[in-house]
Amino acid sequence: MPASPEPPTGILPATAENIRRAADAVRAGELVVIPTETVYGVAARADSPAALARLYAAKGRDESKRMALFADGIGSVRAAGVRVDEIAERLAAAFWPGPLTMVLETATGGWNGFRVPDHPVALAWLRELRGVVPAVTSANRSGEPPAPTAQEAWAALAPHVSLALDAGPVAGGVPSTVVKVGPEGVEILRAGVLSGEAIAKAAGCPVKG
Repeated sequence: MPASPEPPTGILPATAENIRRAADAVRAGELVVIPTETVYGVAARADSPAALARLYAAKGRDESKRMALFADGIGSVRAAGVRVDEIAERLAAAFWPGPLTMVLETATGGWNGFRVPDHPVALAWLRELRGVVPAVTSANRSGEPPAPTAQEAWAALAPHVSLALDAGPVAGGVPSTVVKVGPEGVEILRAGVLSGEAIAKAAGCPVKG
């Protein structure tokens, strides 16, 4: 019987050592693939223009389209200088960690999207980043289907990423729901796993979109 083909050298099992390696790579300005509970994502440090440019190039994505930032909890979002009101608090309590991206107003008047992924590997990787905030988007070329496995993510983005953490197939396959939370209430910007009804119930207010 012929031997099974070896996996590409850039796809690594999601051990503690390799999770630290992936965090070190992002701190150094490289791109890495990580699992989430919905799809595999590709990440870069958000405070590095060069790393973000590589991320947009890897995706083939219009640079006018913002990318979500990942955090390990609501405390990290506040520490990033974001205004977290009562509605955002309720949504975070209901759906974080989980497939909800909240677009929130920053202290400077801008807007950033934040998500806390419900995946042990992603959360461990975020803790290893030690305060470095990553931008994360689905690990596929823009317009192509999202990747449910590390192998598919690697095949789509391998020329651009330094490594991919393999935690097996993810169960979701549907991206997170994106909502904007502001003075005018909650608006769904992108449909996803969570329904408008569930979001409205948790927020305690009507939801647009």
